[in-house]
Amino acid sequence: MPDPAARTLALFGGTFDPVHLGHLRVAWEAAEFLEAEVRMMPANVPPHRPQPVSSAGQRVAMLQAALLGQSRLVLDDRELRREGPSYTVDTLIELRDEIGTDRPVILLVGADAWSGLADWHRWKDLFELAHIGVLTRAGHQARESSSLSAHASGRRTEVVADLAQAPAGRIIDIQVSALEISATRIRSDIAAGRVPRFLVPPALLDDESLLAPYRS
Repeated sequence: MPDPAARTLALFGGTFDPVHLGHLRVAWEAAEFLEAEVRMMPANVPPHRPQPVSSAGQRVAMLQAALLGQSRLVLDDRELRREGPSYTVDTLIELRDEIGTDRPVILLVGADAWSGLADWHRWKDLFELAHIGVLTRAGHQARESSSLSAHASGRRTEVVADLAQAPAGRIIDIQVSALEISATRIRSDIAAGRVPRFLVPPALLDDESLLAPYRS
């Protein structure tokens, strides 16, 4: 039986404010494509986007409810337990201290995030700590700045097995479903008294307290 500690580990971050079916479907497709465990990592203080409406505890409760009944997607709340901006490089350094330098780790980023990666804190260090999985929709291609394109040169692969040959440093595109679901729209709908059925996991609708932060 394979050693769980040797299994490829993927990280999928976001505010998850609230977590919705678009988040979960993309993470699930990446997990199946990569044959990896995917850790859902809610950000405490996201550096590149507005701050969450709901609290850290409320977002943890929503994710816990959403992830029940399966084991491929798991919650990792380390960024919520760390003060200050949730810089991905700090998260990866902390994770490497825990799991060592040999296990393959894949940082999952959306196409928009990939396009702006060169603006991230210590972005070049990310490639020393993890592979990058770029989540793309069919018919769309992520843009790259000249500095990112130069740094990415020679790192791309289309073969998942290549990612197991090294702990970090490669780039792979992962085609995912184009579910146009907006957390902003969900919050607006809830505030207006509408029910976001078929947009959020049923567990969030079963417990009225979970979506309470968005009700006006």
